[in-house]
Amino acid sequence: MSRGWRLRTRTLPLDRPLLMGIVNVTPDSFSDGGAFLDPQAAIAHGKALAEAGADLIDVGGESTRPGAAEVSADDELARVIGVVEALAGEGLAVSIDTAKSRVAEPALEAGAEVVNDVTALSDPAMPGLVSGAGAGLVLMHMQGSPRTMQVDPIYADVVAEVRDYLVARAARAEEAGIERDRIAIDPGIGFGKTLEHNLLLLAGLGELVGTGYPVLVGTSRKTFLGRLTGIDDPARRDLATAVSVALAAERGAAIFRVHDVAASREALAIATAMVERSETRA
Repeated sequence: MSRGWRLRTRTLPLDRPLLMGIVNVTPDSFSDGGAFLDPQAAIAHGKALAEAGADLIDVGGESTRPGAAEVSADDELARVIGVVEALAGEGLAVSIDTAKSRVAEPALEAGAEVVNDVTALSDPAMPGLVSGAGAGLVLMHMQGSPRTMQVDPIYADVVAEVRDYLVARAARAEEAGIERDRIAIDPGIGFGKTLEHNLLLLAGLGELVGTGYPVLVGTSRKTFLGRLTGIDDPARRDLATAVSVALAAERGAAIFRVHDVAASREALAIATAMVERSETRA
């Protein structure tokens, strides 16, 4: 793996875990819908995440929870553009969480460093846009769409299929001129996966890490954690999230997308120290 993830104007180190703090500027996200729909609340939250230790602030204006309604590019852009501009203006590294080039382009112009694309370049204009901007890119796997993804997800070998899909999408990105060290891959925990699929993917993260691309893991507050712990309220799943983050770090994941940055930062400090000692003894 490259020792740095190159973004639009900076490089983030990969010799330690990176934390991506979530700012949902939406009315209907599964755990914090409506909490940060007001731009000033979203900006304040992004700053607080950075103060808590986030390396990157991921700003999104369309919920991708199961069954979520689709949002127009105009509405999505209206929600996020002021937040992106303000946070980037504070010198923070900002990621724009969108599958639409019509949203990504003005967000990059406003200072975003990364496009976090949950559809892995389904918009044909996205590869050229990211390449031309010299931005970082996250490619995520999703079976189906947010409207259909949890109806009946089926895989013969979930780890191999997700790995092969992401490698193919990364190859497409490289063919479009996006340098390899700008690309991260995300197995899409909870996006068209059952509880068993999610667990198999987390257990098999080494196969994704073996591709050479930095692996981003997004388990934060997700339903499968609730099913494992019996905690129905997503906002009470931060401890479970931190445990999953620590275990994913031990398996080689590099970037962690979370709601509660402080809890995951503490978990990563312990996991990283233990991994370093195990490597010393090897």
